[in-house]
Amino acid sequence: MRTRNQEYAAQIFEQVTQVSEEERKKYGSLAHRLPVLIRTAGLAQALAFVDARGKEPGKRLLNDLATVLRFEDKDKLLERSRQAELPEYMCLTRDVLGALAWYKRFAQSVLGVDAGA
Repeated sequence: MRTRNQEYAAQIFEQVTQVSEEERKKYGSLAHRLPVLIRTAGLAQALAFVDARGKEPGKRLLNDLATVLRFEDKDKLLERSRQAELPEYMCLTRDVLGALAWYKRFAQSVLGVDAGA
């Protein structure tokens, strides 16, 4: 049996290695910035902001994140973040931040995008 972190690491590594050359910098940069945005604005607001920008790397990251967290797509993740009661919202925030830690690590190691990019 594997831990949640091991599951996240395996799935996220596969996703990050499939990011195209054109999207690498924006995808990686967003992976570094999104956890900070979540901590300052809140989960629902941060996810809605990324989605509203309408840029492909952001939508891809949200879809990847939703897949890792076992949602059908980004829309289901966004909906859940808006409708969850406080205990579930806190748990979802924790899970999203846990997964994003792996996105940040792989953005730096696989994509070569540092936090300041």
